Amino acid sequence: MAILITGGTKGIGLAIGRRFAKPGADVFLNFRADAEGARLAQGQIEALGARCHLIEGDVGTPEGARAVVAGVAARTDRLDQLVHCAVKVIAQPLLTIDPAALTQAINLNGTALVYLTQAARPLFRPGATVIFLSSRGGRTPLPNYAAVGAGKALAESLVRYLALELAPLGVRANCVAPSAVDTEALRQVYGERTDEIMRQAAAANPSGRNVIDDDYCSLIEYLASPSAAMIQGQVVFVTGGSYLSA
Repeated sequence: MAILITGGTKGIGLAIGRRFAKPGADVFLNFRADAEGARLAQGQIEALGARCHLIEGDVGTPEGARAVVAGVAARTDRLDQLVHCAVKVIAQPLLTIDPAALTQAINLNGTALVYLTQAARPLFRPGATVIFLSSRGGRTPLPNYAAVGAGKALAESLVRYLALELAPLGVRANCVAPSAVDTEALRQVYGERTDEIMRQAAAANPSGRNVIDDDYCSLIEYLASPSAAMIQGQVVFVTGGSYLSA
């Protein structure tokens, strides 16, 4: 089994990597910066018995995405799971954000899903899956979240179109959208208010707590299994019952 996770050396991406890190598996973790953090993540994956390959690169451009997938193809002739977690946060209002920076964010947070899928297509076999990590902000406006939320909304639409084209190949594409998870990206948005926001979210959740790694990793593991063969083009929220209108 081979899995490529963009933004895979931290946060949600690393949690997914740990879930799929079984003996004999090839786990490819893409990162753009922080080589030392990437090496620490590699150690976690290898401690679980998997082979871990670090691939540095910016998948927010077609050239960058092709280079990252080429790094996978140099080590294996198949890719069973492609998971796009990489995100660019610009915690500013749309009325003041730099347009060039916004374009870069939309490319990484949304359009890059197409760049990656196009590049990875020769490595896909029937049963392979494409997973995009979305969030509530793709549908509900949140303060200073537009650069992320708009990209995720775009990717949710692209997943539906990709699903139609991938299905005849025996490949599936879906989105998983957890509620707030305490990650570096979330702290870039909320800063020193993050702890307070997480406490409030847990208190308001009908299930009495916030989402943990096991909640969304278990769903992704299921979506990657043959049992989910007919689940295509969906956005599945993992929230414990919060904001059900989404």
